[in-house]
Amino acid sequence: MDFKSISGGQETLCIKVNKVYDWVTRQADVPLIALNAVDLGESLFFDCPGGVTPTPGGSDDPCAFLGGNVTVECFPTDELGTPIDPLAPGAILCQEIPQPEGRATGQFQLPDGSTVTLQKVKVLKKGFVVVRVSNPQGETCTSNPIPWAVSEKFFLCAPPGTFLQCEITDFECDANLICRPAPTPGAGFVFQQLDISINLCQNVQMEALVKLEITADFCQPRPDMPFVCPPLAFPPQCPTVFPGPGPSPTPA
Repeated sequence: MDFKSISGGQETLCIKVNKVYDWVTRQADVPLIALNAVDLGESLFFDCPGGVTPTPGGSDDPCAFLGGNVTVECFPTDELGTPIDPLAPGAILCQEIPQPEGRATGQFQLPDGSTVTLQKVKVLKKGFVVVRVSNPQGETCTSNPIPWAVSEKFFLCAPPGTFLQCEITDFECDANLICRPAPTPGAGFVFQQLDISINLCQNVQMEALVKLEITADFCQPRPDMPFVCPPLAFPPQCPTVFPGPGPSPTPA
C-alpha cells in the first residue's frame, strides 16, 4: 500500500511548543555535611541489626558495632529512605526560589564588546541521602535519611513569562566515617565524625510556551513489516498402530 501526503506537499503549520530562551550547564557542590558525636542520636541515627542502642529512641554506634575497619557508601533516597534514581525526572527537587521584587535585571558585557540584559534566577535543589557502613564480616549499619540542600544564582535570559526547567544529569555522593578508640582501653571504637560530600551536574533552561508558524511535511506512518504465518505442523503418527490398516472385509 502506498502512503501519500495529506495535501501532496508541505504545509504551513501553527504549533504550540516550549521555546528555550536560555540554557546552561553547571556542576553544583553541596556544602559539606559534617556530623559529629553530638549529632549522633539527635539529627543522625544509625540502625545496626543486633546493635545496642545507648538510650531509648537513640542511635546505634556504627563504630562500636562494626569496629574500626569499615566501608562507607552513600546513595540518594526519598524522605523515607527508599533508594531512588537521581536522574529520573522529579526524583530530586529543583525549583526556582521566588523573589519578592521579581527577577533582578543586570547588564553584562560579552566577549565581542556588546552588552546583553540578563535576569537573576535563584534555584533550589534538595533531597535525601542514606549512609550505609559495613565491615568485612558483612555486618551493616544504615543511617536515617539525611536531608541536603543547595541554593544557586544564575544570570539567564529569563524575561517575565518564562519558567525554569531543571534536569539533573549526574549525581555523586561520598561519605567518610571517622572512628576513634574508645576511652576504655580494649573497648573497641566509638563514633567521632561523619562527613558527606555531594556533587551533581545539571541542565538549567528558561522556557516559555509559544505558538510558532512553520512550514513542514506531515509525518506519515512507515509500511508495516510483512509477517508470514508459519505452516501448520502436526505431530507424526504411528499408522501401523493407529488408526491401523483398517477392518478386514466381511465375507458375503
